[in-house]
Amino acid sequence: MTTDKDQSMDDQSPAVVFAAKGIDVTPSRDEGVLKVVKNQGEDGDRPMIGDKVAVHYTGKLINGKKFDSSMERKKPFTFSLGKGQVIKGLDIGVSSMQRGEVCMLLCKPAYAYGSAGCPPKIPPNAMLQFEVELLSFQGEVLTDDGGITRRIKVKGEGYNNPNDGSTVHVHLEGRCEERLFDTRDVHFVVGESEDMGVPLGVDRAMEKMQKGECCMLYLKPKYGFGKEGRAQYKIGPNSDLVYEVTLNNFQKAKESWELDQKEKLKLSATAKQKGTQYFKAGRYLQAVVQYQRVVLWLEMEFGVGKEEQQKLQDFLLAAQLNLAMCYLKLREYALVVENCNKVIELDEKNEKALYRRGKARLFRNEFSLAMSDFKLVLQVNPSNRAARDQVSICQRNIREHHEKDKKIYANMFQKFAERDVKAGKGKRRRGEDSGVMNENYQVAIKRRRRSQDHGQDCP
Repeated sequence: MTTDKDQSMDDQSPAVVFAAKGIDVTPSRDEGVLKVVKNQGEDGDRPMIGDKVAVHYTGKLINGKKFDSSMERKKPFTFSLGKGQVIKGLDIGVSSMQRGEVCMLLCKPAYAYGSAGCPPKIPPNAMLQFEVELLSFQGEVLTDDGGITRRIKVKGEGYNNPNDGSTVHVHLEGRCEERLFDTRDVHFVVGESEDMGVPLGVDRAMEKMQKGECCMLYLKPKYGFGKEGRAQYKIGPNSDLVYEVTLNNFQKAKESWELDQKEKLKLSATAKQKGTQYFKAGRYLQAVVQYQRVVLWLEMEFGVGKEEQQKLQDFLLAAQLNLAMCYLKLREYALVVENCNKVIELDEKNEKALYRRGKARLFRNEFSLAMSDFKLVLQVNPSNRAARDQVSICQRNIREHHEKDKKIYANMFQKFAERDVKAGKGKRRRGEDSGVMNENYQVAIKRRRRSQDHGQDCP
């Protein structure tokens, strides 16, 4: 691109600058957005559709009147590229930039605010000019834990997406540290990609994609091949993966509300069986997907008769218990407690739910609560040796924490005494300090009692 080095563009008419040096960056080449680079950016990548970009900008009318500036607010402006969050001209212009680049953009009305304008600052059919600096950009994060990041190379058609259970036809190219290890056309059922050797991260991204879309997926090990790696592809443990995925076609599955109760029960049996297969293979996240399907289908179902209602409840309780077990393996202890609570709401003497909730609480150092759960297990089944052992472990942990508290407070009192001695020899001074020490002593005792009540460390 052309750079103006001879004369500041701020001293020239925008029409003259863009006519002489502007590059048409519109996909249709209709000169709707013209661009002139003021400062070159870093060589390398450019932002893609869906990326979260951060920019500084100043917007002016063609007569030079300023209508907006992030610089004056002293705060970068962030938006998702290509998602219609800004005017079309900015979406197009920023997509052509490199990190650190500063450029001028001239946007015709059709790429700005059109015939309506944006009163009172922008009149109808106004041509706008922007000075934009691209500060940073990053892909769209698809999961709460940041394990899957998507960057869209080619936007898909329409607004329809595959749903859970859809059959998708995709082209894959998988890379690990720039090495191409997998390239193929493959079809699989969303939620069951593991059956075709496709990582969970690709599977989970399907519900965000549209037909014809081509995107880059950056997968953390949890959503790739995990701590085991994949010997077939010569991929070691805990490896990050990059997949280029093109969604060629898909057939949607029925939504939950489209299924009758008989269909839901049949599908639930299949999902439960497949979840158990994944669990036994150590694919806990894949198992979670299957058990969550059962909960989705049956959580709001009600049987016509007592027998049918019991069948529904048995399926649902089994799925929630299995979810709790998966989350124990994944160390997601809050989710263990959540699923166990749902079971206990329906069956307050459920031995497995009480035991698994106790284990989760024990791992969270909630020793008194955990011990209560294990004692409830023993009330339901006095011969449960595992629960009896866990009670002993809880008691030992509580004792250890109390001993630790004693040492902490003993050291604290020693420091108070040493400070008291150093404070002065006068009787009056000692009297004041002893009052302070007594106050600190009372506070420490209260904290210790609260700690003993809860069986937890003091903060």
